[in-house]
Amino acid sequence: MQKYYLKNLDCADCAANIENTLKNLDFVKEVSIDFGTLSMNIETKNLEKVKEEIKKIDPKVEILEKEEEFNPKKEILFISILLFSFISLLFIKNKLTSMIEFPLMVAIYLLSGFEVFKASINNLKSKKFFDENIFMTIASLGAIFIGEVEEAVGVMLFYKFGKFFENLSVNHSRKSIKKLLELKPEYANLKKGKEIIKVAPEEVKVGDEILVKPGEKIPLDGIIIEGKTLVDFSPINGESIPKSLAVGNEVLAGTINKNGLITVKVTKLLKESSISKILELIQNAVHKKAKTELFFTRFASFYTPIVVLISILVATIPPIFFKEPFSVWIYRGLVVLVISCPCALVISIPLSYFAGIGISSRKGILLKGSDCIDKLNNIENIFFDKTGTITKGKFKVKEIIPENDFTKEEILEYAAKAEFHSNHPIAISIKEKYGKNGFIAPTEYKEIEGEGIFALIENKKIIVGNDKILHHFGIEHKNCEFSETTVNIAIDNKYAGYITIGDEIKEETQNSLLQLKKLNIKKITILSGDNKKSTEKIANELGVNYIAELLPEDKAAIIEKHKNSAFVGDGINDSPSLAMANPGIAMGKAGTDIAIEYADVVLMDDNLEKVPLAIKIARKTRKIVIENIIFALTVKIALIGLGLFGFANMWEAVFGDVGVAILATFNSLRILRS
Repeated sequence: MQKYYLKNLDCADCAANIENTLKNLDFVKEVSIDFGTLSMNIETKNLEKVKEEIKKIDPKVEILEKEEEFNPKKEILFISILLFSFISLLFIKNKLTSMIEFPLMVAIYLLSGFEVFKASINNLKSKKFFDENIFMTIASLGAIFIGEVEEAVGVMLFYKFGKFFENLSVNHSRKSIKKLLELKPEYANLKKGKEIIKVAPEEVKVGDEILVKPGEKIPLDGIIIEGKTLVDFSPINGESIPKSLAVGNEVLAGTINKNGLITVKVTKLLKESSISKILELIQNAVHKKAKTELFFTRFASFYTPIVVLISILVATIPPIFFKEPFSVWIYRGLVVLVISCPCALVISIPLSYFAGIGISSRKGILLKGSDCIDKLNNIENIFFDKTGTITKGKFKVKEIIPENDFTKEEILEYAAKAEFHSNHPIAISIKEKYGKNGFIAPTEYKEIEGEGIFALIENKKIIVGNDKILHHFGIEHKNCEFSETTVNIAIDNKYAGYITIGDEIKEETQNSLLQLKKLNIKKITILSGDNKKSTEKIANELGVNYIAELLPEDKAAIIEKHKNSAFVGDGINDSPSLAMANPGIAMGKAGTDIAIEYADVVLMDDNLEKVPLAIKIARKTRKIVIENIIFALTVKIALIGLGLFGFANMWEAVFGDVGVAILATFNSLRILRS
């Protein structure tokens, strides 16, 4: 997918029309247009043909490789001159003859409406009849036709003034949101012998050493090899308190070095770094639209023609059938026509979702699309993985209990050797306890999902795992249930004993679960592959439900039965559950790449308190979207009613179009204060 920017794309309805047309072309594999960022993601074999098709739909729209900034200064000067000329003309009109006044009024009208007329002609050529530019052209020309030339000029000026403020507010919205996402470092201080060379981060390789000065962004992921400092992680995870880091600590691209001079050994290329993943997720997110966005895009295509029909009936039925004056009812019909444009909705709704995505990313919560906001809003139940999610996942061997004449040393040695290939936190804790390096890998190795490991080591059959694996191989043992996480060991089909493993509940877990309960989440449940007693102990301590001794497919099956249920997890074995959940929430720091791939929401710092925060942001976004819908429709319906009975003129009609769009757009920005 290639990303481009669209110049002169001035309405969300136009964006939807272009997107739908391009989707049906043979040479376009995939396309998504986001009006909130004026961007287009497209996969095509022929970009030139794409440009031609866009010109057919909307001749003024151009495809750019780089974004073009909005410059308001020229527009302000032009509008000011026109406005001053119009007001001056109103003051001296009594001293002028109609032969002079009328041409001057028309000149101001044509200058203020030039872009509107040009857009109208282009739209008519493209057979696009239901557009606000065409409505304004018809309405203002109609006003001149019935002798209301001053009102036609004033309304066109007001409309141009309003459109300027609409563009200004939309641009302000985009800039505010993009500012949240300006994380990518611009340069790196690369160490070359005794020299320090300033280079682009893309040029730095794994293993290179870079110098990061106080106040600079850390350009790439790496390990501090010299110096100590405070690092501000807020651009990545929203954490406001800087962390004290020294030699051996990991640093992430996009974070800020506050006060110390540090040397960092690069561990990842820029394209593989945390910052690149964040930016890629955010850029793709705005192109996955929410149902509400899609609904109002479709709604606009039905709503506008219906209101246009109403305006035609208003202008014609009373004069034809009830002998009413044509001038009065044509004017009322024109008022209804101007009000009908649904811009307030089709602009403010995408911006609201985009703002929600932007502020979430600022807080360290990555949403993979606008649809994720709807999913977070609809959560009724939340399921949590235990190890590494509810708990720290930092295991330590607590006890080694031998049986049947085996020694502690034998149990630990064979357990460590059997876990040679495993990267599970429990396996790592056993290998760390054993502490010896360079031991030989098993000659035969088989991992049994949800149970444990069978290995052949020095011609001995070693079985390591939970109670299920003992029953699987028919190993006789006394105890089946333990209150701790337990690893059983059998050697040559004889039970050798067990190792108890300690894990701790994360500090923030209790508070995050309390916040979720306050948000009226119906049911909170821990889903674990661990034994019943150890899971029960943690669940009781936290005051939540639990289901233990589950295989990955068992977890996914449970989630599938519960509609609108979230799942929070971090490991490879959580991937089926994350894919099945609605939404899936993955730990971004400790989580595996495959878990992050399948999730809808990624928590960059693994902090569980971000789960209720994500729901709060989603709910505020939905609330503002609903406010904008109610406000826009209420004002429009009210003005249509007033227009029908002659209580609203064209000035109010323009406010009902442009003014409402401006207010709804500014309301959308409130999300950024979450």
